[in-house]
Amino acid sequence: MRRKPVAKTIDRVRGSGSGGWLDDRFHVSNRGSTVSTEVRAGITTFLAMAYIIFVNPSILSNAIDFEGAFPQLLTVTCVAAAVGTLIMGLWANLPFALAPGMGLNAYFTFTVVLGSGYEWETALGAVFVSGILFLVISVTGLRTWILDAIPLYLKHAVTAGIGAFLAIIGFQGSGLIGDSPATLVTRGDWTSPTLWLAAGG
Repeated sequence: MRRKPVAKTIDRVRGSGSGGWLDDRFHVSNRGSTVSTEVRAGITTFLAMAYIIFVNPSILSNAIDFEGAFPQLLTVTCVAAAVGTLIMGLWANLPFALAPGMGLNAYFTFTVVLGSGYEWETALGAVFVSGILFLVISVTGLRTWILDAIPLYLKHAVTAGIGAFLAIIGFQGSGLIGDSPATLVTRGDWTSPTLWLAAGG
């Protein structure tokens, strides 16, 4: 039986024996996996996260408003995801893909900049400072202590709250709901083709 080209390529990368350089570097066999399995998992993870490449700059461009903002934000999104994932894989030796979070970018855009009226440059400065603080508390181990001090039900509530927040943003963007001064939200224009295009996926 002829081997597929992809399988041949993986075999060349893996090496002729069971302990190829990828296996030796990332201890794949010791963790009960194979190089081909990890490659397929990586492709699946990328396909599941690829929407961030376009959604993140689309959200941020509502706040960061200057000519040519979208392509620059798209490039920065790709670079940030690539650098973060490489650090996670090469330094931490963990098969985790990192990319900008869809909850924080929406909070940055619609709450901090558009909602509270801060300039986007000021908001980005706050993001930089918070990143330094997160790095400090992670290196010192304070982050683990804080997480352990938060009750499990509160962690679940925060996760559900972020999901509901993102759902409302998606509903507004698709036209399913709209703003209302009396009830905060109201039914949108259900005859809009944009709404039905979004409903169809």
